[in-house]
Amino acid sequence: MTSKVPSRRRRTLLIAGTAAAATSAGVGLAWWRRSAAPDSKDAPKAQQLGAAAPASSPGAEQPGNELWALRFERPEGGMLEMAALRGKPLLINFWATWCAPCVREMPQIDRFYREYAAFGWQVVGLAIDGPTPVREFLATKLKVTFPIGLAGFEGSALTRQLGNDRGGLPFTVVIDASGKTVQRKLGETSFAEMVSWAQGVQ
Repeated sequence: MTSKVPSRRRRTLLIAGTAAAATSAGVGLAWWRRSAAPDSKDAPKAQQLGAAAPASSPGAEQPGNELWALRFERPEGGMLEMAALRGKPLLINFWATWCAPCVREMPQIDRFYREYAAFGWQVVGLAIDGPTPVREFLATKLKVTFPIGLAGFEGSALTRQLGNDRGGLPFTVVIDASGKTVQRKLGETSFAEMVSWAQGVQ
């Protein structure tokens, strides 16, 4: 009789230990699933990447007088005065030499500029980059006809003011003749997409 008591206790302890381990594993698995699943608040932001969003979307800012007061040095010399662009539809593209999607879309933006300037459209490229890389890039790799401004790395703050809450590149904003932001996009754009924006404004 005395030899069976420890045996029962061992069996009871073994069952209890197994149940505890299983419970612990279940809790651990549930925690891992919760951590691996995307946060529901972040999901809409992920879906917005590469997709155009109306300027009325949450987080978009209407450009104030601060935008039109800005001046940027141009790679070839002289200054780009934003005030001179006020009163006509304007497409602003933020880019950098090290950003592959930015480089890919630049010929498309240049085509839009050349074909839609006759309809009153203006295009500006603001480089979020150092002046030397930008000058070398435009001189040796890709020449464009639309004006470029050297915004520097500080230009990232301007993209956020215009609704780029993720701070990524490329980022494009369309402002109508009245000064209202009517379109913005984080991600690569195309000539066809820019034409659709222009048609929506006109």
